[in-house]
Amino acid sequence: MRAAAELLELPVRLHGIQLGKPLDALVDLQDDRLIGFELLCGDEAKRFLPFSVARVRDEEIAVESALTLIDERDLDFYLRRSRRLSELAYAEPVVDERGAIHEARSAA
Repeated sequence: MRAAAELLELPVRLHGIQLGKPLDALVDLQDDRLIGFELLCGDEAKRFLPFSVARVRDEEIAVESALTLIDERDLDFYLRRSRRLSELAYAEPVVDERGAIHEARSAA
């Protein structure tokens, strides 16, 4: 599991080349599951990266192809069918390897 805030700090890279940075995580309307990331790319365009094709690593979110980034004109489709993680009432959300969102548990 990874803290959602930590995920949003990771660069999105293709073979080590930075393509963009997450602006927010998008969450399914019916289920507390991450569907993907809204990205700001190097060309200043916003794009959508589906969580299912992202490979979360220690220092990056890796993609196998730039074609997995969905263009800005189609981003609105995903925005209408999701909620922004930043708008939800989680105190310290964590994300598991399947994209399920959980509240962080204290060590106490």
